[in-house]
Amino acid sequence: MYHNILVPISFDAERDTSAPLKLAQKLATPDAQITLLHVIEHVPSYAISYISADYLAEARQAIEAELQELADQVPNGRAVVIEGHSGRSILDWANTNKPDLIIIASHRPGMQDLLLGSTASQVVRHAHCAVHVVR
Repeated sequence: MYHNILVPISFDAERDTSAPLKLAQKLATPDAQITLLHVIEHVPSYAISYISADYLAEARQAIEAELQELADQVPNGRAVVIEGHSGRSILDWANTNKPDLIIIASHRPGMQDLLLGSTASQVVRHAHCAVHVVR
């Protein structure tokens, strides 16, 4: 049983957020803290001039609201939204906040993942705690 669980959440269409959340609840102690973390990727500098500041603020608010809705469904759940590169930012957050388990969803790897690496594989390779990958 785990006391401090991190569940990175991706809102990509092909990602299922329910499986990692169900697993977190099964593996958590009754008083465990379950943190749902979403990383907003930085907009590349060549594209930022085409996006209004209002749009970026509204998008962040929508993400925060959706993540909070998910966190409200989990006992002792909390929502955290940060900015950065997904894999590195998840690892940095984990190094600072010391979860004893990370539960991360992953898609079936393809050729591009073998060449570029995925967020889940980066977290698995570099996390300093247990990592459970859900497909």
